[in-house]
Amino acid sequence: MTAAKEVKIGILGAAGRMGQMIAREIFSGQFPGAKLVAAVEHNKSWAIGKDMGGIVGLEPCGVTVTLDKQAAFKTADVLIDFTNVDTTVEHAGLAYQTGKAYVLGTTGLTERERAAVTVATQKAPVLQAYNMSVGVNLLLSLIEETARRLGPDEFDIEIFESHHRHKVDAPSGTALAMAEAAANGRGVKLKDALVPARFGQIGARVPGSIGVSVFRGGDVIGDHTVTFAAMGERIELSHKASDRSLFAKGAVRAALFLAGKPAGSYAIKDMLGL
Repeated sequence: MTAAKEVKIGILGAAGRMGQMIAREIFSGQFPGAKLVAAVEHNKSWAIGKDMGGIVGLEPCGVTVTLDKQAAFKTADVLIDFTNVDTTVEHAGLAYQTGKAYVLGTTGLTERERAAVTVATQKAPVLQAYNMSVGVNLLLSLIEETARRLGPDEFDIEIFESHHRHKVDAPSGTALAMAEAAANGRGVKLKDALVPARFGQIGARVPGSIGVSVFRGGDVIGDHTVTFAAMGERIELSHKASDRSLFAKGAVRAALFLAGKPAGSYAIKDMLGL
């Protein structure tokens, strides 16, 4: 059997919850060829100077958490970013400058951050996903196909998402991706159909609208349900996350997929061949 090609991975936000899970997945041996070579944090992080192996409760691995993003982009083949919107423009700029593959899982991006990511795709392969779960991305394809086949005059579309009390953006990036998939299926622009909140005397439902409602509380990892509702019947497509590691697994798998690809924009559906 041919040995897997080594892919050098750097983690931006390495000591955060997702960063640590990604490191554990790389160390687990489940992804042949994946090798952690760089770990970066912000200047107030408790993890600066510490070994990533020790941070995740394993033996030292020789990769120390640093502030040096330039070095990380120089050393790694692929950078995985689960930081926050404040750093996206900088990180996308480094991807553009170095041409290194860039996996972006940060949610809540504004037009400014999205524009920076688009520019980065001119010089680097970039895979952006609001949700790294393989199951969620398969569901997005099912939502688009269902919306395409069910007429907007017959079926109303509602999306309900639940997350833990600490999530800072709403609706979730995944819920918005589902709404986008539904809009694409119907051949409409999401901005013209989206109803992100309802309160008070709102009147009857606008035909063709795509509603999104939100729950925040407790330790819910992430539940999403898309309902296609008609007179006399409903179709529900759901995904429920019970273990956060599934997002880390998806991110590492995405990094391995993206390594060596030409510059451009990629998605999890490309990785899955959808």
